[in-house]
Amino acid sequence: MKKVLIAGATGYLGQYIVKEFKKQGFWVRSLSRNAAKLENLSEYIDEKFIGEVTNTNSILGICKDIDIVFSSIGITKQRDDLTYMDVDYQGNKNLLEEAKKEGISKFIYVSVFNTEKMKNLKGIQAKVRFTKELKESGFNYSIVYPNGFFSDMLDYLQMAKKGRGYVFGSGNYRINPIHGKDLAEVCVNAVSEEEKGINVGGPDILTHNEIVAIAFESLNKKIKISRIPIWLKNFILMTLRLLTSVKTYGPIEFFMTVLTIEMVAPTYGKYHLRDFFFYKINERNKNE
Repeated sequence: MKKVLIAGATGYLGQYIVKEFKKQGFWVRSLSRNAAKLENLSEYIDEKFIGEVTNTNSILGICKDIDIVFSSIGITKQRDDLTYMDVDYQGNKNLLEEAKKEGISKFIYVSVFNTEKMKNLKGIQAKVRFTKELKESGFNYSIVYPNGFFSDMLDYLQMAKKGRGYVFGSGNYRINPIHGKDLAEVCVNAVSEEEKGINVGGPDILTHNEIVAIAFESLNKKIKISRIPIWLKNFILMTLRLLTSVKTYGPIEFFMTVLTIEMVAPTYGKYHLRDFFFYKINERNKNE
């Protein structure tokens, strides 16, 4: 039985990754800063490793007896003083250095689709830098470049709940976000595949106008869309860069950039955004 280390198990994607590796017969070791966050995954985890990738002493020996290392480590919404370079680059590099000590058979890393078009962004710069390290490591590796997650699209559902959706420009830029379950299959299947770079998105290619419409329709509300000029987006970002730290503007910069470029990746999977929205609405109604 092959053994896998999963770093990033408590994120949106991580929960599906843990379950998919176990489903495909792997022995699973999961890394977390907080053991309590792994409780709901306990039945799928053979061993918990408590540590922080940004603290090298806390992850010593993490790759011992491991065959495959999987990492989706990266900042999404910053809640502490750590930077993108601290986590997305240095944290993953620390993990890579531990892997080198043990001679693992493969390292699988999750980056972001369209990094070449967004390499001027702080968060992307850190991912690109680690990708370079991984490619030069001498390891067998796969880098998965997913499009937006379904969970990222919940912002549109929140807009619809408030009665108005917002898009940049015409709203006709396209994206095909992917469900965590579908993406987990791609990531785990990468263990046995030879492809080094895997671009992937969900089965439905949608404009941002269409995503807003789906959100309103899911709530049985009349569709109301306001369009924000591209020049205003650029002005907002310029102002944020001048007046705030990367901790504040970094996530906003990434979000606004994704909304104003084509983000169409090769399609994969069986889960649809419309169904995901309905599921989330029903889940909320049950809890109220």
